[in-house]
This record gives sequence, structure tokens and C-alpha cells, in this order.
Amino acid sequence: MAQSSANTVTDRKEQTKLLQQYASQAQAALHAKDYLRAAEQYEKAYSIDPRISDISYNAACAYALAGKTDLAFAWLEKSFKAGYFNLEHIKKDSDLDALHADARWAKYLDRIQAQVKRDAKLWNSEVWKSPYAEQLSEDQRIAGLSKLWSEVKYNFIYTDILKELDWDAVYAKFLPRVKAATNTLEYYKILMEMGAMLKDGHTGVYPPDPLYATDFTVPPFRTRLIEGKVIITEVVDESLRKQGILPGVEIARINQEPVKEWAFKNTAPYASASTPQDLESRVFIYQFLIGNKADKPQIELRDAAGKTWSVEIERVSFGQRNQAFGKLPAFSWKLLPGNIAYVALNSFGDDTAAQEYMKNFAEISKAKAIIFDVRKNGGGNGSVGYKVLATLTDKDFATSRAETRDYKPSYRAWGRQETNFVFDTYSESPNPNIQFKGQVIVLTSAQTYSAAEDFTVAFDTMKRGTIMGEATGGSTGQPLMFDLPGGGSARVCTKKDSYADGKPFVGVGVQPNIVVRPKLADFRADRDTVLEAALAQIKP
Repeated sequence: MAQSSANTVTDRKEQTKLLQQYASQAQAALHAKDYLRAAEQYEKAYSIDPRISDISYNAACAYALAGKTDLAFAWLEKSFKAGYFNLEHIKKDSDLDALHADARWAKYLDRIQAQVKRDAKLWNSEVWKSPYAEQLSEDQRIAGLSKLWSEVKYNFIYTDILKELDWDAVYAKFLPRVKAATNTLEYYKILMEMGAMLKDGHTGVYPPDPLYATDFTVPPFRTRLIEGKVIITEVVDESLRKQGILPGVEIARINQEPVKEWAFKNTAPYASASTPQDLESRVFIYQFLIGNKADKPQIELRDAAGKTWSVEIERVSFGQRNQAFGKLPAFSWKLLPGNIAYVALNSFGDDTAAQEYMKNFAEISKAKAIIFDVRKNGGGNGSVGYKVLATLTDKDFATSRAETRDYKPSYRAWGRQETNFVFDTYSESPNPNIQFKGQVIVLTSAQTYSAAEDFTVAFDTMKRGTIMGEATGGSTGQPLMFDLPGGGSARVCTKKDSYADGKPFVGVGVQPNIVVRPKLADFRADRDTVLEAALAQIKP
């Protein structure tokens, strides 16, 4: 007699519970640097479901950290058979550093590379890696449109949006425009406009690099909206300063047109954004005044006293501007008056923020309160932020709920509705070695994005402290990257994240407990409105 479906569901729940238990115990062992115990817990999890490739890969990492080289390679072999082929992560994973000198390491990487190349023939063939040309053939343009349409159709997680748009009709609408495109710039702007229709910050089209040097250039200063006005925030070029282009000065008009009207008309149609605040960040911070390098837009400026004047602006590449301003450090901290630690977590792109936080924890933990600032954190890997949160509680804490499409072609043929696959939810374990018990505040803005929002969601769920500032950008998930003709690329969001209880934040933003918005008078006086409000919340 077949097992009842109810019993099957119960068995799956029990398996999930055990997997969570073993994963939690493995994480706790890793925190304690008891790598053999961590490996043992991963082996137990593997015995429940050997198909989960992350489990066997994590076991290999634990054995490598324990100095058990042969066992590490044995478990890498299991992860290979289970389908763990994330080559870029494997190459830079410091957990496996001890294996690099072994002759088996290069052979293992070669096998992964060969598998990745083979798989690409199905999902992202070399045929898409055609070289840049000022004008692509009509066949190439149509093929690229078709590639973008199909990847979105079968992989974009928010299918309700596809239904509302009638994604097939969108393809038909854009086809004649693509065929009529007179150059590669026009072609890619058409694709960018199509991607922006999905209103998702983790989905969009990226032009070929040569176009970023000529047609997607930006002013050599930075801006943002403050109290509804476009304000210059950073300037390093002395020649610009001599023209009165200084932090705090307002940009009122561009080429005789009101600045907001110009920006929304020329930038917003091509910007992929999940929320109104996300769109504002892209239009007035990241992509403000983006355009052709040969053009010199005239901007009308207004200072605090009301004086107005106009100047012509030369654009530079994103790379040149980033180089001029320098890279924001992933982590920094300082002790503020009143024994309050201010900790800036500016990026989760790698482990730097967590590692530096741990290195400085002995001093940071002497403070009576910590203010974590993630207002400029654009994301990276959520696990980095969880390592920081693990020092703020002595209990397991929930992260996010995640789901992806569970498309089965046969079900479609039978007329069944497509459903979503909900990933097993795993709680993160506290760090048993270092704990902070004082007051905690997290500062957020619309630039708080992706993995930084995962951090904020987990903090919010923990009820460990107060979130202050502005709503986050409202976009996270797992993007799927693929190539397009002429050297461009695109990505599609494949994963829907929410609070552990299902409460949405994508498309909305994580809402602060206390809303505080920057004030222009404070900015001009070199005061941080949000930080000062947070300091006022610290108990004596």
C-alpha cells in the first residue's frame, strides 16, 4: 500500500526539522572553531538528503579547516556529484585555502570548469558572446530580444507582473522597434526600457562596456534628493569648486528644464527599480545626469542664499568618478560621546565587514550602545550580515522566507497551475563566544539594498532594537545572469524573499520603527539628521 500524502508531508517536515537542527549545530561548531564537530553535523544532514549540494560542500569546507585534506577532497567529490558547480565562489572561498597546494585542487577546478562550460551550452551558450559593434545585425538584435523575453518568461519570480503586462504582447510590441534600431546604443536602450517595465531592482539590462565609455557617462560629482530638492553631496575636483559646485548647492534646472522633469524623462524609463524610493535613488544618485560624453549639459545652480547661476558640465565614466571619490570601506567604526559605538557596515560584498567587526568587537563591546549604519550598503551576501547579528542574541534567529518558481512542463500540458517551491527555512545560530547585551539601533535608507535588507529584516524579526531612518530600497533575491549579443548582459530575479512569516518587503521596503529623513539645513551645516536622532534615542 502506498504511503499516504499526509504521512509524506509529515516526513518532509521532520526531515526539514532535522536538517535545520544539524545545520544550526554545525554553525555553532564553526563559530567555536570546532571544525570536526561541524563536519560531523554536516555528514548527518547529508545522510538525510544527499541531493542538497550545499551540505556536502560545507562538509568539505569544515574538513579543510580541520586540516583533514583527504576527507575534504572526498566531500568535494560528493558535492560535485550533487551538482555544486559555483566555480567563482569555490575559487575565492577562504575555507578551502589549505587545499590549493594539493595537486588534486587544480584537477577539481578543471572538472568544475568543464561542467560549467558544458551546462552553458544549454543555458548560456558561447553564441551569445558576440563582439561589440556599433551596429548589430538584425538577426542578432532579434535573437537578443528573444533571449531576454524567454529568460524572463521562464525564470522571473513575479509571474503576476508577467500576466498583468502580457509578456508575450510586450515581445510583439518591442519587436518592430528592435528591428528598426539604427545602432547598438538605440538597441540597448530599447532592451533596458523593456526590462524596466518589470519594476524589479534585481532584473535589468546592462549595455556593452564600450557604451559606458561614450554614452552612459555621468557628472564628476554626486547628488541626492533632500527634502524634494536635488542637492550636490560630494565634490572632489577643485576646478568644479571654483565654479561654485559645492556640497549643499541645489541643481534647479538642466538645459532650461526643471531638474526633476528632465531626470524622469531622460533616465527613469531605463531604470529598473522595485519601489518609488528605489527609483529615486537610481535617478537622482546613481544615474543622475547620465548621458553622452560629448554632450555638455547646462545646469542651473542655486545656493542657500537663493543666488542662481549656470555652468556647463563635462561628463566622465563611472570608473573615473568612482576612482576620484575612492571606494567606501566595507567597515568602519568610532566611539561617539556618551560611550556609543557607531559601526558603519557599508558592504556585504565579501566577508570584510564581518571579519573587521569581529576583530574590533572587544573594543566595540565596551560601549553602552551600538548604532549600526547600513544606509549606504548596497548588499552582497546575506551571510555576512548574519555573522554580525549572531553577536547580538543568545538565541537562534529567523532570517527570510524564500521561494522560487516550480515550473513543470508536463503540469502545464495537463492544465495544472504553476506553483512556487518554498525553500527550507534555516535559523541562524548565535555566536557563543562574543555577545553584546546593550542597546542597538540600525540606520536605514533607500540605498539599503539586497543583502543589507536581509540583515535589516532579520534584525527586525529579532526585536533586538530599533530601526531608524527611511524605508529600504525594497529589492532582494537571486539574480540569474546571462549574456546578450554585442557584449551586453542582463539579469532576472529568480527568488522571492519575505519576512519569515510571509510579510512582504520586496516592492515595499523594510519600514523603520522611527521614520527620520535628512534635512537640508542639517546637511548644509554638516549635521547628520538621522544619526543625531538615533543618538537622542539612546538611554542615559
